[in-house]
Amino acid sequence: MSDTTKEHEAKGDGQDIYPAPSHGVGHIGESLEPKATTHDAVFGEITEGGPNYRNVGWIGTSVLMMKTQIGLGVLSIPYTFDVLGLVPGVIVMCAIAAITTWSDYIIGVFKINHPEVYGIDDVGYLLFGTIGRNVLGGAFILYWIFVAGSAMLSMSIALNALSEHGTCTAVFVAVAAIVIFCLSSIRTLGKISWLAWVGIVCILTAVFTVTIAVAVEDRPYAAPQTGTWVTDYQVVGNPSFTNAISAVSSLVFAYAGTPGFFSIASEMRDPRHYTRSLMVCQTVVTVTYCIVGIVIYYYCGSYVATPAPGSAGPLVKKVAYGIALPGLLVSGIITAHLPSKYIFVRALRGSKHLTANSFIHWSVWLGCTFAISLVAYIIASAIPVFSGLVSLVGALLGTLMSFQPMGAMWLYDNWGAKSRSIKWWAMVVWSVFVILSGTFLMVAGTYGTIADIITSYTTEGGSSAWSCADNSGST
Repeated sequence: MSDTTKEHEAKGDGQDIYPAPSHGVGHIGESLEPKATTHDAVFGEITEGGPNYRNVGWIGTSVLMMKTQIGLGVLSIPYTFDVLGLVPGVIVMCAIAAITTWSDYIIGVFKINHPEVYGIDDVGYLLFGTIGRNVLGGAFILYWIFVAGSAMLSMSIALNALSEHGTCTAVFVAVAAIVIFCLSSIRTLGKISWLAWVGIVCILTAVFTVTIAVAVEDRPYAAPQTGTWVTDYQVVGNPSFTNAISAVSSLVFAYAGTPGFFSIASEMRDPRHYTRSLMVCQTVVTVTYCIVGIVIYYYCGSYVATPAPGSAGPLVKKVAYGIALPGLLVSGIITAHLPSKYIFVRALRGSKHLTANSFIHWSVWLGCTFAISLVAYIIASAIPVFSGLVSLVGALLGTLMSFQPMGAMWLYDNWGAKSRSIKWWAMVVWSVFVILSGTFLMVAGTYGTIADIITSYTTEGGSSAWSCADNSGST
């Protein structure tokens, strides 16, 4: 066994590197040195001729993590504060941040302990067998399809704002779907990570532009434009149960990049740096959410819009959406790529076509990205209510992907511990709490969100499926 092989086995990252056998004298100009071949516990043999699925550094990992979260959820946070009240909103958001950060951390630990795990379906198989694999795998696909649909809807809002409703909204959604399909077909997260850099810079610049604008302007755009203006923000709100739980579900969605972290960890060069990447990500995300949510809601009060850029005047809204558009596009690219990659890996795992540039490789890969983009487009067109769609995704699937499995994962790895100390019992209680709280939020949140969507359609008119109506000024 070579020193290189021993070194990588010692890392425990599920990756072994060894020289490929020599094939004799090569052609003129061809190196006679043996080519390095990587063996990964998930992807199998990765050669220089095929895509390198293990090529994301820890900084790139942080950016990918941030981009799976910042971009969609942040646009609805000021509105959730309007529903819950400023103080309860901040408290609930920080509680969700703490729980999901722990959940995210457990993913990294579980990946080190079980390097063969690629997605949450593999976790389901370890915990509950074939049924667990199919249930969590199906939920994973459906979740990211809904999120990709949300990204397409966000892009249509941005395009409507920039063009002053230049064409039918359904056309903008279709354009977003086509572009997302093309760019989500980039095969590795390592190559997508540079897009994530662009996306995170654009979306942060846009949301802080809106934040500064509402702070310096006399009043929010939707407020009465005559007379004295005093913000009517509430320290503590008085929402109905359905409105409150729907708002909480939106906050869950803002942190529900968790299921994508499995795939991101699997493509890291060194999974031992996962926790470092996670801490950077969650710190930036939480600080951003606090600043944006508090400042915009404080200055806009009940006239806050969802998505948030609608709270500013027409000019600022155009500027913000113009800056944010690349960020929203990257959100769509990543959220369409993740379920496509999951289906692709599951279909070809154990086959040489997983890492070879063969016809089967490309046809399966492009078929996956096309199918995911098409279904996401249908969802975005059929449920064209941004706040309702965000809440529904967060409630029905975000909690299932971000709470219950991680509590079960800790119990799976630690239940058989010989030393059952006070710390061990505390972690057991915490893991059970995460499972139960996630289940409550999933059931109650789904009920509340569906009730809100029905209300939007019956009492406020809502928007029809495949609507041509302008959605850039929705509140």
